[in-house]
Amino acid sequence: MAKPGDGGGEREASGLPPRGPGRSSGSALPIGAGRSGSAAARARLRRRPGHEPPTPPTAGPSAGPEPPARGAPEAPGSRSTRGRPARAFPGGLGLHPAARSDTAPTALHPSRRTEGGSLLDVVRVAIVILDTAGRVVLWSPTAEEMLGWPSEMLVGRALEELLAAPEDQQRARAALQETLRRGSWHGFTGISDRYGVPVEVEVRLSLLVDGDGAPYVQAALTEAAALRAVERDLAVRDALFEQSPLGIAVLDAELRYTAVNRTLAEMNGLPAEAHIGRTTGETLPERSADEITALQRQVLATGEPVIDVTLASPGGRAGFRSISFSRMTDRAGRVLGISGTAMDVTERYRAVAKVEGARRRLSLLNEFGSRVGDLLDASMIAQELAGAVVPRLADYAAAILLQAVAHGDDLPRHGHDRRTSLLQLGVASVQDGPTVETMLRHGARITFEDESAFGRVLRSGVPELLTGAELDALSFPGDPKVEAARDLGIHSRLVVPLRARGIVIGLLVVSRAGYREGFDRDDLAFTVELADRAGSSLDNARLYARERTAALTLQRTLLPQQVPQPAGVEVAYRYVPGSSGTEVGGDWFDVIPLPGDRTALVVGDVMGHGLRAAATMGRLRTAVRVLAALDLAPEVVLRHVHELADDLAQGPDEALLATCVYAVFDPARRRLTVTKAGHIPPVLVVPGADAEPARSGGPLPGGAGQVLDLPSGAPLGVGGVPFESIEMEIPDGSLLALCTDGLVESRDKDLDVGLGRLISVLEQPYASIQQACEAVLDTMEQGREPDDVALLLARLGREREDAPTAGWTLPAEPTAVSRARRLVRHTLADWGVESLTDTAELLVSELVTNAVRYASAPIGVRLTLGDLLLVEISDPLPDPPKERHASAGDEGGRGLELVRRLALRWGTRAEGLGKVVWFELADSDVQPPESML
Repeated sequence: MAKPGDGGGEREASGLPPRGPGRSSGSALPIGAGRSGSAAARARLRRRPGHEPPTPPTAGPSAGPEPPARGAPEAPGSRSTRGRPARAFPGGLGLHPAARSDTAPTALHPSRRTEGGSLLDVVRVAIVILDTAGRVVLWSPTAEEMLGWPSEMLVGRALEELLAAPEDQQRARAALQETLRRGSWHGFTGISDRYGVPVEVEVRLSLLVDGDGAPYVQAALTEAAALRAVERDLAVRDALFEQSPLGIAVLDAELRYTAVNRTLAEMNGLPAEAHIGRTTGETLPERSADEITALQRQVLATGEPVIDVTLASPGGRAGFRSISFSRMTDRAGRVLGISGTAMDVTERYRAVAKVEGARRRLSLLNEFGSRVGDLLDASMIAQELAGAVVPRLADYAAAILLQAVAHGDDLPRHGHDRRTSLLQLGVASVQDGPTVETMLRHGARITFEDESAFGRVLRSGVPELLTGAELDALSFPGDPKVEAARDLGIHSRLVVPLRARGIVIGLLVVSRAGYREGFDRDDLAFTVELADRAGSSLDNARLYARERTAALTLQRTLLPQQVPQPAGVEVAYRYVPGSSGTEVGGDWFDVIPLPGDRTALVVGDVMGHGLRAAATMGRLRTAVRVLAALDLAPEVVLRHVHELADDLAQGPDEALLATCVYAVFDPARRRLTVTKAGHIPPVLVVPGADAEPARSGGPLPGGAGQVLDLPSGAPLGVGGVPFESIEMEIPDGSLLALCTDGLVESRDKDLDVGLGRLISVLEQPYASIQQACEAVLDTMEQGREPDDVALLLARLGREREDAPTAGWTLPAEPTAVSRARRLVRHTLADWGVESLTDTAELLVSELVTNAVRYASAPIGVRLTLGDLLLVEISDPLPDPPKERHASAGDEGGRGLELVRRLALRWGTRAEGLGKVVWFELADSDVQPPESML
């Protein structure tokens, strides 16, 4: 049982452990037998503004302190003590009324913070002043917050009373003695808070002496858990900062380094101490520092972090680094500066760059394939190849081809040497100028020595990567192109063969200059792949050019080499082969002189393209010319050609399909006969009434145009539709236009639109018929089908004014023969060609006799003197005369044989319901035209 006056009842009420034997106020510590120092000094230490000395409460259980307010924070470990009343202080002292509202216990890491808090809010340090006997002289507010005990309940009492374990109390007394003896002590212990929950604290004891020389002991109490957490954080910070593989820097608000770890110092190539107090601009090269400083200022101003920005390593070092910055603020929100990290990402960057490079290369291959897939011109492919690699792969590029490839010739069968002819047909560069023009002149002829890089690659087909001194051995010593490359700063070059069918057909030369990295093996492999694709396209273009050249040559040889200008007709023509994107077609035209100064005008189109179409066109043109020479009617000519379709076809399994328009003009009668087989109808432009008379070589007056309305007729080779012709009288000076569909057809417009455009052009006046031809071609649709174009213009007029003509109509009587002879003799005498009289009289008498014998209607006789004497005998019988071979005893049957032997040419043609038999005689003093032979 506790004795009166020893505080035992008070301890029982408060729950504090009872005092042990001999633990009196005078025997608690061996040093000092009572309270050290004067009472006034203790009072000064205990007095605080706003607090009065506590009034001892009435003893008993009700004297304990009030429980904490609802919602107040609890100390760590207080979950097991919830609902328990706060412990009463020994001696039955309660809380001062003024202190009840702010003495509620807080957690070990309190959430309550004062404005402008700091690290001391996390690691609280409570200051307690003890006298030499271990009694509390001063209990700080931080101690009140930490343990929940108000100063009024502890001042004047021994601190060891808050220690629950006897061994802790014993150690406390020993620590106090050591502090008084040595001046300090440091250790850990557990102190019970107001709720009886032990709080582990770190204790630092220090000996103090006041102005009167009285000794005191200062106890600095720190929450051990918070301290350990801070120490752990500091250890982590030290480990991360000093041992981290990342470069870490801390900069103040002026962007000056305050801390730099060893990794960043090594990355920057400067000692860590050389960074402190200096800015990034003072520690890194200017170019690198500008980029980093801009990011630092941005983060410092906005507070937005910058994360994982990849930059090249500073100072010209190879590699890349990723940098990140974030702004630092204290617990009060004040900006302290920024922190940053740097990581070497060279391998990652190169791996990503390698993947991205592979993706770009694949994209470039696909893009190049799509761009040259429909090209059939070697020069265009070479230019596309050079343009594809600049600037994505190189700064300069040249595509050099064998001359045989450029011209569509056969590939060489022997190896290449310095005599191989090369042309530079594709060039591209990142800049222009005279130096670039010297190195990359389009169309330049390339020469080289056998032991140069060009010579080696052409012979072996093995690509080469050139650097350093190897760049000078590109072609031949003193080559201006090599000098120009040196002036441009080219430091790396690839020479890659362009191959097709295992044969090197050219070279692709790509170069890099300036600060750009040199080529590597991956670049070489990609360039070889690109060159191989280009080689296939170039070979296809060569084969196409060869076939197209052969077809065009064949077609041109099959077209008229010289177009005659017959009497009464002035002709102009144009032939335009299809574009390089298509094969040559089967379009053709022809001007065929006929007897009686008549002229046949023909334009046709064989369906299909290429050599076979050109060959078929030649056979078809020949057939038309042969049939036209028989002086058959136009519809009869087309009918016979159609009957020959199987023989004229391109092959046994391919039928002939062709269109044709055939017109015959007779200048003496100004009659035009036209028929067509599925072809574009002709256009006729008639001059106005006030137009000047037409003359050969004179201007075209223009006029009113129209499309001739003809029976359509089926294309040759189709059949089933009869061919019909129309005959019309043509005004003097009319312009007839025959063309193929390539001139007037387009993808998105009707044929009528093209014909209307043709008429509008031909209705205009022109200085000559040749100028009218050019005007028509200039107005061709840009979007038209890339087909051949054949255009034939004919100005139709009268016969030559100086060509005399005479004609008579005789009755079908025997006297007509003598009268015809007499008219012919007098007429030829008047014309001064008596040398032809005897032959003309003989042949006229034979033909008139034949007409009188079989005809019953009037007989016509007509003479025309031009370069030749033309004699025409007409009768109403449609059947042509048949030549017979009379025997020696026959009295007749020799008339047509005489005509065949004595006339230069002879023939028959249908006219109206009858026929005309004609023959031509040449004066011995006049050489007949070559076309008549």
